[in-house]
Amino acid sequence: MYLWIKAFHLMAVVAWFAALFYLPRLFVYHAMARDKGEYTSMDTFKVMERKLYRGIMTPSMVVSLLLGIVLLWLNPAWLHMGWLHAKLFAVLLLVAYHHVCLIYMKQLAENRCQRSHKFFRIFNELPVVALVAIVILVVVKPF
Repeated sequence: MYLWIKAFHLMAVVAWFAALFYLPRLFVYHAMARDKGEYTSMDTFKVMERKLYRGIMTPSMVVSLLLGIVLLWLNPAWLHMGWLHAKLFAVLLLVAYHHVCLIYMKQLAENRCQRSHKFFRIFNELPVVALVAIVILVVVKPF
């Protein structure tokens, strides 16, 4: 049963990261359309952002977290390992990033976001840093 839970956990994590990579990229395009006054494009981005956030990003985050908790319940010894503490901190930062995406999505939807497309290009790279850290922590277990 453990391997099935782990497999579904990994699938949910992949879906969550795909959305974490794509939503801020949509913010880049949305901000560029806003700056050009392309209101039809902005409406399209609002729909795409909302559907991605609600339909894929949030459900995959919830499944990732729930299955991660089940894996910890099945392997309580991990709770005494330093690599897991660092990984959980990175996951906590990802959950915060997820919610910051919601704030920006709402601001863009209400046409009150002042962030530039250049800001969102940098913002878009943050989950990459988290992914690298988490994979190294889980696979290499450096401490």
